[in-house]
Amino acid sequence: MATVSWANMAGKDGGAAVRLDRLGAWGGVAGPLVFTAAWVVSSLRQGQPAAQVQLSGLAAEDARDPQVMIAGFVVLGVCSAGFGAALRRSPSLRKSAGPWLVMVSGAAAVAAGAFRRDRMLLSGPGFVGESWHNQVHDVVSAIAYAGMLTAPLVLARRFRADPRWAAVTRPVQVLVLASAATLAVFSSRTAAPWDGTLQRTAVSLALAAEALIATRLLLDDRAGACGSDDRR
Repeated sequence: MATVSWANMAGKDGGAAVRLDRLGAWGGVAGPLVFTAAWVVSSLRQGQPAAQVQLSGLAAEDARDPQVMIAGFVVLGVCSAGFGAALRRSPSLRKSAGPWLVMVSGAAAVAAGAFRRDRMLLSGPGFVGESWHNQVHDVVSAIAYAGMLTAPLVLARRFRADPRWAAVTRPVQVLVLASAATLAVFSSRTAAPWDGTLQRTAVSLALAAEALIATRLLLDDRAGACGSDDRR
């Protein structure tokens, strides 16, 4: 049965391609870490309670040091796109929609950093209609988050057929479902004073699922490479 390791592809596609795939897999770990660090630093810089400021607001035009959060969106997007490309080259995932969903989510995250929200807070005195780039930001942010939720579920379903991935299948599903449940509370506005905290929690859970898949992929590939070396 085919696995998600690239170790057995080195002879056919070349060592350089395999190294690029490993770099892409590292992006699945680095992207979530950089994005999390960006919103932590940005939240501390604002002078506003984190619970009141949503992630998009940290990159708004009136935010303090918005470039930090913009960089977080862009790095997350580029890393996720690279991770999706690496997954797509895995033998057992070539026909899966999962890698494509990861790449779409990554592209949308880059767009979310490029098209910013108008203001840090959603309401306030003197606020008028939203600009076109604010509206674009809202659309691409929704696409990015939808991809972060659906991609791990699609990948986890495919991983169930591989015994070496059974250990991470359930944790990935739990993380994604917990993220979706947190988002539902956030969207219901029943805990409006804590919107920022709920959103951070929902996004962090979804990104943790991506990082878990990337980590397992790297460990599996390393084990496969060691096995190949031993056979030689």
